[in-house]
Amino acid sequence: QVQLVESGGGLVQAGGSLRLSCAASGGIFRLMGWYRQAPGKQREMVATISSGGSLNYADSVKGRFTISKDIAKNTVYLQMDSLTPEDTAVYYCNVHHVYGNLYWGKGTLVTVSS
Repeated sequence: QVQLVESGGGLVQAGGSLRLSCAASGGIFRLMGWYRQAPGKQREMVATISSGGSLNYADSVKGRFTISKDIAKNTVYLQMDSLTPEDTAVYYCNVHHVYGNLYWGKGTLVTVSS
């Protein structure tokens, strides 16, 4: 059974930093990443990292956010720097199992105050 445990959200002032973590268990994943959904908006991809280490970022976060993973811990991280109020959203961990299934975390709220 796949389980995703997210942590690291919270309230931060504009210009600050946060690091999100997502510990995955119960499977082998070919892709891990983070999505976000702001109030009144559709969920959007923030960053992904493949099993081979390929990275993909949304244009809006390039140069500010960094995705990484700890293979031994099966954990994916999102380091978020230079945060702006536009980054306020619920952030969701997302993993693609090697057998094709897609799994979502419960989400963690990030609030950036101006």
